[in-house]
Amino acid sequence: MFEPGTLPRVFAVPPGADFPKFLVNGLHRRFEGQPPDALARVQLVVNTRRMARRVRDLFDQGPACLLPRLSLLTDLGESADLAQVPPAIPPLRRRLELTQLIGKLLDQQPDLAARSSLFDLSDSLAALIDEMQGEGVSPDAIRQLDVSDMSGHWARAQAFIGIADQFMDSGAGAMDAQARQRRVIENLIARWQVSPPTHPIILAGSTGSRGTTLMLMQAVARLPQGALVLPGYDFDQPEHVWRNLDDALSSEDHPQYRFRKLMLGLGLNPDQILPWMPDQAPSPSRNKLISLALRPAPVTDAWMTEGPHLPVLNGATKDVTLIEASSPRAEALAIALRLRQAAETGQTAALITPDRMLTRQVSAALDRWNILPDDSAGLPLQLSPPGRFLRHVAGLFARRLDGEALLTLLKHPLCHDGGDRGIHLLHSRDLELDLRRHGPPFPDNTSLTAFAIRAEAPEAWVHWVTESFCDKHSPGEQSLSDWVSRLRTLAETISAGATGETGTLWDKNAGQKALAVITALEDEAHHGGTMTAHDFADLLGALLAGEEIRDRDAPHPHLMIWGTLEARVQGADLLILGGLNEGSWPEAAAPDPWLNRQMRNAAGLLLPERRIGLSAHDFQQAVGAPEVVLTRAIRSDDAETVPSRWVNRLTNLLQGLPEQGGTDALAAMRARGRQWLDWAETLEQAPRIDAAHRPSPRPPVSARPRRLSVTEIKRLIRDPYAIYARHVLRLKPLDSLVQAPDALLRGIVIHEVMEHFVRDSVLDSSLLSRDNFLKRAEALLMDHVAWPTARKLWLARLERITDSFLSAEIQRRSDGGPVAFEVGMNIALAPLDFTIAGRADRIDRSGQGALRIIDYKTGTPPTESQQAKFDKQLLIEAAIAEQGGIDGFDPLPVAQAIFIGMGGTYKEVPAPLQKEPADKVLAELKELISAYLEPDQGYSSRRMLHKDTDIGDYDHLARFGEWDRSAETQPEDLR
Repeated sequence: MFEPGTLPRVFAVPPGADFPKFLVNGLHRRFEGQPPDALARVQLVVNTRRMARRVRDLFDQGPACLLPRLSLLTDLGESADLAQVPPAIPPLRRRLELTQLIGKLLDQQPDLAARSSLFDLSDSLAALIDEMQGEGVSPDAIRQLDVSDMSGHWARAQAFIGIADQFMDSGAGAMDAQARQRRVIENLIARWQVSPPTHPIILAGSTGSRGTTLMLMQAVARLPQGALVLPGYDFDQPEHVWRNLDDALSSEDHPQYRFRKLMLGLGLNPDQILPWMPDQAPSPSRNKLISLALRPAPVTDAWMTEGPHLPVLNGATKDVTLIEASSPRAEALAIALRLRQAAETGQTAALITPDRMLTRQVSAALDRWNILPDDSAGLPLQLSPPGRFLRHVAGLFARRLDGEALLTLLKHPLCHDGGDRGIHLLHSRDLELDLRRHGPPFPDNTSLTAFAIRAEAPEAWVHWVTESFCDKHSPGEQSLSDWVSRLRTLAETISAGATGETGTLWDKNAGQKALAVITALEDEAHHGGTMTAHDFADLLGALLAGEEIRDRDAPHPHLMIWGTLEARVQGADLLILGGLNEGSWPEAAAPDPWLNRQMRNAAGLLLPERRIGLSAHDFQQAVGAPEVVLTRAIRSDDAETVPSRWVNRLTNLLQGLPEQGGTDALAAMRARGRQWLDWAETLEQAPRIDAAHRPSPRPPVSARPRRLSVTEIKRLIRDPYAIYARHVLRLKPLDSLVQAPDALLRGIVIHEVMEHFVRDSVLDSSLLSRDNFLKRAEALLMDHVAWPTARKLWLARLERITDSFLSAEIQRRSDGGPVAFEVGMNIALAPLDFTIAGRADRIDRSGQGALRIIDYKTGTPPTESQQAKFDKQLLIEAAIAEQGGIDGFDPLPVAQAIFIGMGGTYKEVPAPLQKEPADKVLAELKELISAYLEPDQGYSSRRMLHKDTDIGDYDHLARFGEWDRSAETQPEDLR
């Protein structure tokens, strides 16, 4: 196939070319006129399975021929006589072993790192070991580094890196995948040196970014019938620029650096790398422009000398569009519109971006037109239904069961899908309403049994719920094998449901992938040692996050979404390069907790800029396509973004070449992008909807309430709309499923504490002591408050005010004492046919026979002025008492009514009984109630709230926010 020569044989394909198509066409061209079996003797080695599939598809498209022997880099050398190398250790086993060793190290030296970073450290150290094996770097090379200026950090790092020694020197029977691949390649190269193959071997598509691959490429290029075919080689780059790429520390981030490293290893000059095909790139003039724009930083002065020699730039950029959107949403919508146009015209188009959030936004935008792109990345397994389900089940072991966790699983589509799922959802809805109304915050067997009695739920279903969800919290350590076994058993039980039929947890693509992860974890669990439930949940989440699934629905045949890796082996008429901002493309280099750049370079490891250089090469290849759209968002998350360095270089170069039409070309690129943004804005325009008016509904008098509680009078004065919503519309706020130790619960508990303490001390005054009060408070807090932190905080507050309360209580006892607790009261307002009802926290009787009404407040008690105008609770209760409306009491005078504040400080605020006598209070109350029994009186929203920041239960129903307190109410007659 190849003529004999003295130099290694290296070919290349220019940027922008469809590499697999060029590769196949070049093979056809070279074997024209030869026997049919000649091509079958060629061994074609590619670097990814995607490229292998694409090459095979191109051969299948014709003309008819015998196919070459197609293999992957990872399969090379796996022939029978080279298979003596034992199989590689599964990566999961290594990770579990590393986790155990690092965990023991952190237990011995807690100051090295936080325990929460255990899995991140394990992953990072595993990546370092993988890199050392792939690059052929020994542990000795790391230990011998010069660290004179960083001894403190190096001592800590060495404690971890020392763990890698035993894995690097673990012998032939326990090699990692990278170590085994390097051993296989070394064996293969040694065999070739003794007996080189006579058939053609072509290694195509690799840039040699890893040490093992580079070693193999150099060996193939030196074979008698071996050759390399490089992708995206810059034939326009001058000789002096190639020479400036020799230093890795300054040139690793250049797109052509890896080719320069290959040349140096093979002893080749840039002009000795030959074109694989005589065909030109889609846009040679654009390739020249991009080559100049991407020159390494030390020689960007070439823009001044070489820029004026570029041809007229309109031709190079006429098929390039630059979209600079105001936000990621606008960027995604503009991309979706361009893809939709491609779908309508039959043009093959692909979005290339490493930004997965952008791809999801684009897919969502395309969904409005029922267009499903072919997304190569798919969905992370942890976000799929089985992945979420397994993570929620693992969470049952790590945390105490609360209502949110219980309902999250009960409503999951994979829960109880073995049979009778409709009935299950009905009972789940009833359980949710019950938990919202009655609690408790942490459901258990007792509360679920009580629910079953109240709701008459089937015994079998309730038994399944209690057995599957209750008492699963395991705070101690268990072996990983036990955790995995418990997870699988419980997940299958929850999926099957009360009927016992087999669920669909492991069905379909996502379920099979999740089962494979669990099975692999079961197989290697004995290497994982013991761990807590939190550690197990973190490990499971990390394993699921490392897998992806693809939807099997038939996608659109012409629209694709690729990552940068997939884009290297594909081709399309239109390429959209999205998310061109720093930190996205290129991605920011991951922090290395072990070695800095100089240490990595000295040891022979990869530099952080390697990923940037690969991204730059991906950009250079993609931007040379027949038609290109470059997109970025100017702002993201309310912050201005930084354009990708390559976009910056391109725009700066064009702006600096006005004589070649650079400024006009850039303006045209932006104008084409502006057109798509304008269309996106037009698409987003919605018909204007007038803001809601401040409501003041006037329902029929017959529908208006005829009974209110004493505490609701304040609400009627301040926010009448809340009375309308609750009593006319009969809407009750739905309690939050996630219960918390809020002010309402605190008020209930403090009232309970005060009632029990004061009631017991009436008969035995010796109980009126600090110790007894705090002991009673602690016991009731333990019974009613399920949150340990809240119990301690609330008890501490009570401790601060105990002395003040007891002092005041002893003084009150000197003039009478308590006679009733939580006593009911009501009064009929004649002739209005209206009843006011209420309940007094406590009633005392003085030595003269008069009553003292006491109400406990855990918040700030209302002032006397507020009581006179708004918060009339005590004033109305006093008036009711004097009218004989208290259950079990004759009409008696009220000497005092006080609010006792039990908040952060002890405070007493008396009601202004002298200024607001009972007759006046009742007269004003009748006047207020009679006003709301008039047909023309509306229930205005937020009429006289204390503060604008006060939030009402029905503000959303009143559309508050579309109006404010300055808006006039608009009464509305209801029928």
